[in-house]
Amino acid sequence: MFFKKSLTLIVAVASVAVIAFAFLAPTSKNFISSVFEEEVRNSLSGRIGPDGPILVVKIDDTKLAHPQIGIEHADIVYIEQVEGGLTRLAAVFSSYIPKEIGPVRSARISDIELLSQFGKVGFAYSGAQQKLRPEIESANLFDLGAQRMSSTIYTTDPQRIQPYAMVLRADLFMEYAQEKGYEFAQSTSAGWSFSDETNLGTAISSAKISWPASNYEVFWSAEREVWELSHSGDLNLSSTGQRLTADTFVIQLVSITDSIYKDKVGGVTPFSATVGSGRGYILRDGKYIEGNWSRPSESSGTRWTTIAGDEIPFASGAIWIALTDKAPSFTANLADAP
Repeated sequence: MFFKKSLTLIVAVASVAVIAFAFLAPTSKNFISSVFEEEVRNSLSGRIGPDGPILVVKIDDTKLAHPQIGIEHADIVYIEQVEGGLTRLAAVFSSYIPKEIGPVRSARISDIELLSQFGKVGFAYSGAQQKLRPEIESANLFDLGAQRMSSTIYTTDPQRIQPYAMVLRADLFMEYAQEKGYEFAQSTSAGWSFSDETNLGTAISSAKISWPASNYEVFWSAEREVWELSHSGDLNLSSTGQRLTADTFVIQLVSITDSIYKDKVGGVTPFSATVGSGRGYILRDGKYIEGNWSRPSESSGTRWTTIAGDEIPFASGAIWIALTDKAPSFTANLADAP
């Protein structure tokens, strides 16, 4: 009797397991791994998501370009200085590529050195000055700017004014690249590592990062455990109305010098040097950590260490990196002060 009851129980449990597997299987690539293995994390950002092909999109960062489209899905966002002391973004996507990204703007000389650390990536941009185009064409990237692509891929948003209306259909862009056999570099470590927590750092409530004609402020949200971003005095929102945030916000102090290039009205294009070494700050967990960065060559990733030489781990999630030559200002978090 006991044997029959036990056998009945075993059969019942097995049946439930089979039914559950059959129910879940259509929506799961690997049922066993989803139960027994840890979540897959992207190597660039530590975000939940696989390592995939890298797409980099140049995005306008002036007030008329806000709110931006799709940028909340970027693994890394670089803030670069351009002509007139304004800023422009280089958004790096890998763990997830949204359908639309924008508004797309033109490339700059700093992009070539900056992006080479990721391998031969897919590069989407609206165009470039004539003198710079040969440099981009010969660089170690897939040169897929709007001048080479159809208007069904680089579309126009009728609700926006030019030159802030170009929107990339990233889904069609990636389909086109696949059809052409372009193999974009897959995401791997960019030189930094990740940890859930660290005992390093000084508590702050906010930080301000400035360029001659632009600035960013980041505010620590203890409730959401992220840095909430503002741009030139306004809340930094995506086109969905979502406040843009960073899990790790990096202030990388770099040398910014005049290049040989100029924009169409004669403004000198600045060059931000990201190969070499320098100082900076890692902002995570409501704290800033002063440190040093090192990138020996264009093909190398960027490593961050404390003043004492120990590695500084990033928090997993969205990473924003401000390339600036101006020291930031911090607001102390009095609630966490001793």
